[in-house]
Amino acid sequence: MIENWTRERVTQRVLTATLLVILFILCFKVVQFFIVPALWAAILAYVTFPAYTFFHKKVKLSPNISAGIMTICITLILGVPVVLGLFVLQQEAVNLYSNLLYRIKVGYVDLPEEIKNIPVIGQQVKDILWEINKDPEASLSAFRAWLQSHLYYGKLALDVALSTMAKVGMALMTIFFFYRDGISLMKQIRQALRNIIGNRIDDYIDSVGSTTQAVVYGIGLTALAQAILAGVGYYFAGAPSPILLTLMTFVVALIPFGTPFAWMGVSIWLLTQGHTPEAIGLALWGMLVISWVDNLIRPIVISGATKIPFIIIFIGVLGGLTAFGFVGLFIGPVVLAIALAVWREWINQHRNIIFAPCYAQLGDHQWKPADRPMALEISPNVVTFSKYPFADAPKDGTDKSEAKPESKSDPSQDSSDNNSVNSKEKDDLHRPDK
Repeated sequence: MIENWTRERVTQRVLTATLLVILFILCFKVVQFFIVPALWAAILAYVTFPAYTFFHKKVKLSPNISAGIMTICITLILGVPVVLGLFVLQQEAVNLYSNLLYRIKVGYVDLPEEIKNIPVIGQQVKDILWEINKDPEASLSAFRAWLQSHLYYGKLALDVALSTMAKVGMALMTIFFFYRDGISLMKQIRQALRNIIGNRIDDYIDSVGSTTQAVVYGIGLTALAQAILAGVGYYFAGAPSPILLTLMTFVVALIPFGTPFAWMGVSIWLLTQGHTPEAIGLALWGMLVISWVDNLIRPIVISGATKIPFIIIFIGVLGGLTAFGFVGLFIGPVVLAIALAVWREWINQHRNIIFAPCYAQLGDHQWKPADRPMALEISPNVVTFSKYPFADAPKDGTDKSEAKPESKSDPSQDSSDNNSVNSKEKDDLHRPDK
């Protein structure tokens, strides 16, 4: 009867686990498209949640109105520059296409000097213009054939653009609910994880929050400061379109140590155009000013706030970017921060066992974890030695090694006792668990 009950119990557990796995896989398939938008919404909502708290607590607005105001603000901050940029790009593309067709028909095609002097591709642009002006009709036919043969890539670009717009819309819609129900959602997540892992999950969640906030502020502020300083350098160096170059520098600066590729590229372009003093000045400005912003602000904001070595943040940012795309800039450091928190907790819980061999080999007294001070005091960033690393601090002011007062007894008995004591001390010396 017991065997049948056990077999039925095991079968029930296996079926339950199988159904849960199937349910998890189906749920993942359903929400797979929305995972990245939800992550972006969660990151933005967490970082800007103090502003929501201001509207809800200070201004005394309802949760729905406060969440709506914050969602509108985020939409305007992110959407207005993108819409304006796309509108300007569309107008420029239409004008360029119309002007290009007209000039091909007329028989002379030319582009501004800024375009023809772009590094790397400038010479190719000049060669193409020479071929077009040499035989306009043949060039027009070849251009139309090229467009028809590359319509597939245009379709792919359109699909990517529509998918990106859908994800952005989903993120903006999701962020409203993160603002309104974020506190309740976090309580439920904490309780669910606490039931599985225990109370230590609170430290892990706090580590996730502090790391996310520090990474967002550190990367964002560093990129903004570097872009502004680079824009000043572009303007005084006489680089074309300094505002556009500044925006491009901001995007590149989001990647650690990516800013030098921006201002070095502009410096090389100035050098190829014969503007040697401006190129040297911009290069010096980048090395002495712009690069130091990256070396100062990013470690102070990120590593200083999270108590995590900057090299771990650096690996997390680059590894996350490679594994998860742009959102990996924040996922990577968070994952490594959780791993580091687990490692530190394990070290703190098992440090008596870890350092027991040190006491067993170098100590002269019994191993008493409760009484003996630690040889190494471990903190998040510092490892220091304690005052009495290998000996018990005397509690009663007396030395345990003092000789006992002499008493009249049989010498053979004393010798036997001494041998027994020495044997007992040797045994205790090799028993770190005593």
